Amino acid sequence: MKQRVTALVLVALLVFYVLLVGSRGLIAIDDGRPTVVTLGIAVLAIPVVGVWYIWRELRFGFTMQQLARELEAEGELPADELQRTADGRIDRASADEVFTRRKAETEADPDNWRTWYRLAVAYSDARDNARGRRAMLTAIRLHRGERKGAGAGESQGSGESQD
Repeated sequence: MKQRVTALVLVALLVFYVLLVGSRGLIAIDDGRPTVVTLGIAVLAIPVVGVWYIWRELRFGFTMQQLARELEAEGELPADELQRTADGRIDRASADEVFTRRKAETEADPDNWRTWYRLAVAYSDARDNARGRRAMLTAIRLHRGERKGAGAGESQGSGESQD
């Protein structure tokens, strides 16, 4: 829940920023002088990139939730089996042990989006968010491939692209 609130606050701030910068770009374009108009057009590119980024991140989050709901309905959502320290943080050795198991499962069945999803969660628990995101993108890509009927023959790649 804390991450969702943080995401909503950040999206709200980014939307405010996009509107503010966009209005400044329009004011510059209305100026009429060629240099200022060019600068105004360049400034308008910032909100376009901002909107694209918001869309990309929200789509990623909603797709992750969809996969989690499917796994939960199948009874395959990874259980929280991690040891915690006294202050509630995940014990590193416990996270490493679960990660090793999840990695072996994924290597044994690399065309299954479910194993990639569980590996992404294990990466996150081990505080390796960059690899966790790539693993989740691979899970999403494989999930989309299964829905289209591509299934097991799809290449793994690095999972960098969401589209």
